[in-house]
Amino acid sequence: QVQLVESGGGLVQPGGSLRLSCVVSGITLDGYAIGWFRQAPGKGREGVSCISSVDDVIHTAGSAMGRFTSFIDKAKKTVYLQMNSLKPEDTAVYSCAAADSGSGKGCPWFLMYGMDYWGEGTLVTVSS
Repeated sequence: QVQLVESGGGLVQPGGSLRLSCVVSGITLDGYAIGWFRQAPGKGREGVSCISSVDDVIHTAGSAMGRFTSFIDKAKKTVYLQMNSLKPEDTAVYSCAAADSGSGKGCPWFLMYGMDYWGEGTLVTVSS
């Protein structure tokens, strides 16, 4: 059974940093892409960042570019989202997700259309 469990959310001031963690079980990270998505109050889901075992390239989308990045600790089966220079508009529930890298789809597709397995999410609030 595939499980993804996020942690690390909380309240942070504008301009601050936060690191989210996603512990993955039930799959081998080598065969999967792991993505981060967010959903702000009253808005739709938005793809934020994705890293794939196919090319190890980190894909970051939208307003997160240049401020957010993902990285993997395979020994801990944990994927991280490092968020810097946070803004109030980054306030959202952040979820990690996984999809089979061998499906022929890559991170740009996953970030646009979603993935197969999802965590419950962790709330990030950026406010002074």
